Amino acid sequence: MIKRINLLIFIALAITSCRSTREVTYFQEGHTHNDEKVVFPNFEKDKMIQTYEAIIQPNDILSIYVSSLSPEATAFFNETNTPDQSNSAFTTRTSVGYLVDVNGIIEMPLIGKLKVGGLSTKDARDTITHRLENYLQGPTVRIYFENFRVTILGEVARPGVFTVTNEKLSLTEALGMAGDLTVYGDRRNVMLIREENGKKNYIKIDLTSRDVFDSPYYYLHSNDVLYIEPVKARVAQGDNFYRIAPFVMSTITLIAVLVARFVE
Repeated sequence: MIKRINLLIFIALAITSCRSTREVTYFQEGHTHNDEKVVFPNFEKDKMIQTYEAIIQPNDILSIYVSSLSPEATAFFNETNTPDQSNSAFTTRTSVGYLVDVNGIIEMPLIGKLKVGGLSTKDARDTITHRLENYLQGPTVRIYFENFRVTILGEVARPGVFTVTNEKLSLTEALGMAGDLTVYGDRRNVMLIREENGKKNYIKIDLTSRDVFDSPYYYLHSNDVLYIEPVKARVAQGDNFYRIAPFVMSTITLIAVLVARFVE
């Protein structure tokens, strides 16, 4: 009898916390929310989001590797790591990290101060290559961000801060790194917090709509924060437990006493 009652209580709680498939399915075709098409602010659909390029900002750390037809001359611009001092054959060249100051400037050997803030890595690479032509023969430059990171919080399997070397990180890739949303994550109400020009912007993203692929927020910027809110059922489930727990315990105790009397 007690087992049956417990089973009925469990089923009742499960039913009250159930969610429809539509609420947890990603990228639905022709999806609308509150009978209105999802619209992202300040976005023209004829602009291809694939053209997004990360822009260098103050406090970014740039990894810059220089090469040329003269390895000896190139070594001046790159760090030298020598794991074994007794054997120079093990000497390797690695890139150098440059901190972009508050004015968007880095300082390189011979070249001196260089304004890179506001440029893409491609434009910065071309600028540095042009400057290096005065010192090196056939110089080539590689640049990538060392501190491109995003923070993912809330209803995901593995919340945390994630650092990537790829300067083009999509929303779906970021959520994949965090282990995807839990079943309690509100896929219609994902908050993106992005700081631009010293001002924080708060954007709502609906992952159940395919429009997310056409949004200007599909590709994340460095230092973006994603917060996945819990659905109301998640909060209600916790409230229901504490609200009905005393009643359930009292009922079970009463039944146990009655059963004990009849057994006697």
